Amino acid sequence: MNSVYLDHNATAPIRPEALAAATAALAAGGNPSSVHAVGRAARARMEQARAQVAALIGAPASTVVFTSGGTEANALAIESAVAGGCRRLLVSAIEHDAVLVTAKVSGAEVDLLPVRSDGRLDLEVLAARLSAWDPADGRPFVALMLANNETGVIQPVAEAAVLVREAGGWLHVDAVQGAGRIAIDSRALGADTLAISSHKLGGPGGAGALTFGPRANLVRRLHGGGQERGRRAGTENVAGLAGFGAAAEAALRDLDGAASQSEWRDTAESALVAAGAVTIGAQSPRLPNTLCVAAPGFPAELQVMTLDLAGIMVSAGSACSSGKVKASHVLMAMGLDDLAGAAIRVSGGWSTGPDDWKLMVEAWITAYDRHAARRRAPAA
Repeated sequence: MNSVYLDHNATAPIRPEALAAATAALAAGGNPSSVHAVGRAARARMEQARAQVAALIGAPASTVVFTSGGTEANALAIESAVAGGCRRLLVSAIEHDAVLVTAKVSGAEVDLLPVRSDGRLDLEVLAARLSAWDPADGRPFVALMLANNETGVIQPVAEAAVLVREAGGWLHVDAVQGAGRIAIDSRALGADTLAISSHKLGGPGGAGALTFGPRANLVRRLHGGGQERGRRAGTENVAGLAGFGAAAEAALRDLDGAASQSEWRDTAESALVAAGAVTIGAQSPRLPNTLCVAAPGFPAELQVMTLDLAGIMVSAGSACSSGKVKASHVLMAMGLDDLAGAAIRVSGGWSTGPDDWKLMVEAWITAYDRHAARRRAPAA
């Protein structure tokens, strides 16, 4: 049986460069806070990784804070804003739970920003809420992801940044899904803070980063030592970071190839739509590697399991929900309640090719036709 992995938006397979860098760092050992030769070598590996990650997202290396992953990076930004006096957070309704849940438990009031039916933020609503901002709520804080993890829809971050800056606010961007798939310049985007994650790029899990601009005031949330220039305590995961840096460098090198994946995605999309599927977010710019499709009456959980039995690995919504398949809050925010429980996400990456997408299409059409035939069959 052919085995096809099309779930890069959950976790990308580790790149050879990242595996080699992480393995070398593990073999070398050392604590980067130690002043002896082994410690200095570990520090050098870590700082090389910082420069590699900074290059991928268009940020000065001195502004890159390493974390345990995208979730912690998002939390560091949100919790810093609340600690700095933000009492009300404007959060797009399609954010990942790493942002949504952190905002909801932060102690601040959370105001969800709606998206349009095409999956993109409604900028008019954002402008209206910023213009009516109550100074008693502190500095405006807005969280808007660069690209949605389920639909791949790219958000109007630069346009939102203009509005946020005019209001004197803080714009946080979760770029976990966009990094390595589209070109990113965090400063040109206007992001005050921006989070990314290693394992989405083909690096090891357990490593991430937050970059911050001059308008963001980070407040340390983990206490202990003075690591990360006093912004995040704890002995650094040198091997994970070395792999992260190598993956970031490879992803930057391969950006043109990543863009070309849209051709394979579009071919697959056309075939699935012709067979009865509905594409989500097709009216908007999307990540080149991501396809979200739904089939009314064909539950997402059944689609995922049936494809898995055929050796095709995809997912339904976010992979960060304890292995459960549930109706997508992203699709519901888009007004697609009737499709929210019937949508799957197909996502390629550095290790996939056109044949993987073809095999997925063949397996899905076979599964859909069988399911439709069972639904048409008269009850015994």
